[in-house]
Amino acid sequence: MLKKLALCALLAVSTQSKADDYLLYFMGGQSNMEGFGFNKDLPAQYKKPVENTLLFFGNPVADDALNGGKGVWTNLMPGFGTGARSTDHSIILSERFGPELSFGKRLSELTDKKIAIIKYARGGSSIALGASGFGTWGQNYADNTKINQWDNFQTTVRAALANNDIDGDGEADTLVPAGIIWMQGEADAYHEQASKVYLANLTSLMNDMKMTFGNKELPIILGRIEDSGKTPQTRMMPYIESVWDAQKKYVQSNANAHLVAFDEPVEFIEDKWHYKSNYYIKLGNLFAEKAAETLAK
Repeated sequence: MLKKLALCALLAVSTQSKADDYLLYFMGGQSNMEGFGFNKDLPAQYKKPVENTLLFFGNPVADDALNGGKGVWTNLMPGFGTGARSTDHSIILSERFGPELSFGKRLSELTDKKIAIIKYARGGSSIALGASGFGTWGQNYADNTKINQWDNFQTTVRAALANNDIDGDGEADTLVPAGIIWMQGEADAYHEQASKVYLANLTSLMNDMKMTFGNKELPIILGRIEDSGKTPQTRMMPYIESVWDAQKKYVQSNANAHLVAFDEPVEFIEDKWHYKSNYYIKLGNLFAEKAAETLAK
């Protein structure tokens, strides 16, 4: 509770200025939010920094590792996909990108607003305790005596909101929380018990994330997870139907929750878990179009 109150206090400090206004979004989840698109595959319009859009990239690390969530505000550009790393004063870009790139570009175009994105995603992470060796977002991890993905999320948001001049122009900026974009579930769909409790865990996690940003009515936009296997016999995630059902039920029971999905079969890279480059562009656009709809209500 102390962590949540501290973050809300920081948010209040960072939103009192009358200088530049930014719509603030958190983008989180596991590897398909992290992003496996190749920068070399990007069309020309995506290869340069995105105008009027800033990103705070929280350094992704495993549970119990140090330096998770550290980062700095910078222009949104290619290179914030898997392999990117950051400290509290520098960023090392990768050769990959995720849905944040087209999300920020498209949403800025649709709204004519300045966009601020906080991103923290950890490949392979589950929201159920003990379901994945790559990390967990469960809040009762080791009786709260160790660090996990929930803690890294909190560190990321705290560090992002501690800077009240995110564009570096010498004047404080106004950050207006506008939504949470969540792309996750593959790890839980691989684990039978985790898939059964996905709805309860998702509900709890999203409620706590909304309160982290001080708004229990904050829109939630989920990305429907996909499997390279198109039949139950060939699927990578044997319990994906349970997670699909949980995602559907979550949006049906929460007025400000939405689910986006591809309208065509998704093509995967050779590992069969991650999308080909153009699908990360499409996913970001889907998120942006839904986010713009929530602003219009």
